[in-house]
Amino acid sequence: QVQVVESGGGLVQAGGSLRLSCTTSGLTFTSYTMGWYRQAPGKEREGVSCINWSGSMTYHADSVKGRFTISRDNAKNTLYLQMNSLKSEDTAMYYCAAGRGGYATYGYSCPKESDVNYWGQGTQVTVSS
Repeated sequence: QVQVVESGGGLVQAGGSLRLSCTTSGLTFTSYTMGWYRQAPGKEREGVSCINWSGSMTYHADSVKGRFTISRDNAKNTLYLQMNSLKSEDTAMYYCAAGRGGYATYGYSCPKESDVNYWGQGTQVTVSS
């Protein structure tokens, strides 16, 4: 049984930092492109940051470029998102996602939601201004 579990969310002041973690089990972690998505109230879910199987290639949405860093530890089957210089507009539910296809399959970006094989339950990030 595949499990995808996020942790690390919380309440932080603007300008602060958080580190999200996503632990997985039941899947061959290195066979998946991994990513972080977020959904703010009243908005559609969007791909924030994604990474290829080895960690050698990453994608960050323009809204977070230079502030967020995605990484993975394949030995621990774990995905991370380091979030610095947080802004109120970063407030959202953050989801970890696993896509079975290769990174090139997704145009070196985040998989479309329809291409995601597994989702976590989400972790809330709230940034107070």
